[in-house]
Amino acid sequence: MQPVMAAFVLALGAWTAQFNEDAQVLTLTNAESSVELSGELSFIVDDKAWRVCLPRDGVSSRLALVDPNNDAQGYITFSAQGDRLEALVYHRTRQFYNGTLTYKGDVSFREESFPCRTTPAVGERVLSLASGTADSSAFDSLFAREEDLALRFTAANFSLAHTSTPGKYSFEASGRIQEASEAVFVVDVDKNYFQKRWVPYYKPIDRKRCPAPPTGWLSWNTYFDKATAEDNLAEARIGKEYLQPFGCEIWNIESWQENSDQLPVSNFSNLGLEVNQNQFPEGMKKLADDLRELGFKPGLWTAPFGTGSKEFYEAHKDWFLHDKNGVPMRTWNGVYTIDPSNDEVIDWIRHIHDVASHEWGYEYFKIDGMSGSGSGYCAHFFERPEVRAAFKDPTVVAPFERCVKALREGIGDDRIFLACQGHFTGPEATYADAARTGADIVHPNQPVKWANLLQQAGRTLNQAFVNNIVFYSDPDNLLVNEALSIEEARVTTTIVALPGQLTFFGDKLGELPFERMRLLQQTLPVCDVRPGALYPYFEYLPVWDLKIGREFGSWDVVALFNWTDENATIGASIEELGLERGNYCAYEFWTNQYLGESQERFDMEVPAHGVRLLAVHRVLDRPQFLSSDRHISQGGVDLKDLTWDADAKRLTAKVTLVANNKTTLRFRVPDGFHLKEVVLGTKVTTIEDGGTILAVGVEAEESGDYDVVLTF
Repeated sequence: MQPVMAAFVLALGAWTAQFNEDAQVLTLTNAESSVELSGELSFIVDDKAWRVCLPRDGVSSRLALVDPNNDAQGYITFSAQGDRLEALVYHRTRQFYNGTLTYKGDVSFREESFPCRTTPAVGERVLSLASGTADSSAFDSLFAREEDLALRFTAANFSLAHTSTPGKYSFEASGRIQEASEAVFVVDVDKNYFQKRWVPYYKPIDRKRCPAPPTGWLSWNTYFDKATAEDNLAEARIGKEYLQPFGCEIWNIESWQENSDQLPVSNFSNLGLEVNQNQFPEGMKKLADDLRELGFKPGLWTAPFGTGSKEFYEAHKDWFLHDKNGVPMRTWNGVYTIDPSNDEVIDWIRHIHDVASHEWGYEYFKIDGMSGSGSGYCAHFFERPEVRAAFKDPTVVAPFERCVKALREGIGDDRIFLACQGHFTGPEATYADAARTGADIVHPNQPVKWANLLQQAGRTLNQAFVNNIVFYSDPDNLLVNEALSIEEARVTTTIVALPGQLTFFGDKLGELPFERMRLLQQTLPVCDVRPGALYPYFEYLPVWDLKIGREFGSWDVVALFNWTDENATIGASIEELGLERGNYCAYEFWTNQYLGESQERFDMEVPAHGVRLLAVHRVLDRPQFLSSDRHISQGGVDLKDLTWDADAKRLTAKVTLVANNKTTLRFRVPDGFHLKEVVLGTKVTTIEDGGTILAVGVEAEESGDYDVVLTF
């Protein structure tokens, strides 16, 4: 006779499983990775509770499913392969009972981790984005950026949510066994999640050096190669008034080299420090100082992988690549292309960036010609066998990495490095803070077009999964001038800003009408957004869903894009948005429309080349915040707190205001409540009481946080 087991402890690879029969609690521990799941097991058959029990026979590696008659009718077995643990629930015999096993409890992971999705679903229509303590029923994993570590779950039904303790999440996994079918639950500690899939040079963003996506302005998309120092300063003076108060930080100088006033770039003196005296007569240090005096960090564009200067080439012939006939090899960066295996070349590109950084005083570097573009760019070029054969040292293993490392060393560890046409597959992931992932938003001396916006959207969708993890993604400049319709201008504004990407502008600011300048302001500062799905997309998804979670509340900002040339109805269901079942209401940002309430879905007629931006909130039985026109996140950056005093019928919203700029807050007021009073620490400019929707315009003489108090 087998003795009755007093405890269940099972060692399985990296995992240990322990079960307490009295409490019905299963604890799964991965000590090496400091992961623990602990929760209650329950098994329900035909609305009757069975018990999970310790083994009742000689097989000590499984738990028993015991029916109300105290008979073991099924089992839970465990198996492991390294860091992957699988629990299998199955019948003892082919009996006709249906049962649902549920495992519900808490998982302890990393304090800096966040919930996300790592398993693609068939037919996905929604780009998932998240900010703060945002949760979704679609999330199936936890990810820790600093360690590139994913904790992945698989179950027929699974949910994951934040708790009040950092690094601890509640979870619920369940699955049915029906007749001969089985239910499976899997938990997997997936080490080096990004590195072993897409990002061999994985290194998390250095948030001490660059705590948020850079923001700024640059001349190229309007002035191209003709901008002067005075052009840049004139634009910066306008930017100081209209953009800097909202969070614009950097002014980047393009096309400054001595012969850079006439395209193509391959003709520029990209390896020299000589300045175009006609356009920059007082030199680059003076311009950097002038920009800093205006309150901006000065930035500089370089393309240091080649040169168009024959004089420089003649003086350093052995620095450059030649084909087997002795003809200089040409790339986008130069008529003459550098030999990355030559130590003197590496020393030189390090030197010129050191001068620009520490003598001229530039703090942001947009360095062009990186890994993500076409064959004319040097990362691709250096990989060709016939090119490597021309190296001074053909045995060099990683020629492009040598260059990128030297560029970081030259500008210094305290400067921001944007890898223009960078890519997560290259060494930029280790050395750069940001990467220009988007295609050119305009072609030289042409206006911005709808086709450019489609490229911007496609690159964003494809690479959103690395933004704010590997580096900050740059979808190229946000242009909102009148070459675009207002609908198209709203589309590009949403493409750039909703995913929390690097945000640079490039229009002639003095020529923008107020409504267009307002679009730029509504992207600043960049909302702290991370990807909700950690894998790439290759389709134009029509719905982008930013989930915002704050201590005082949560809501979704849902973009409905019409990528076509005809008007169309675009929408999403509550289930597609990863929301719990319930009653929700929605407010549209661009057209100021209240869409009412729904338990199923929200749809809107969206014009061709257009977008609609919905703030979706769960319906409350008292007055509630709906939207702010300060930022397209509709409260994500400017709403700091929200409290409801039920006894006093008082709603208090703490909001960040920009000096002398009106912000309109909108609230939903259900039947039975009527506005009695609005109080603000400064002044209330407008009140529009439309019954269900209350709009309150507020303004302050100084920027800061203010309480808006509404009494009903």
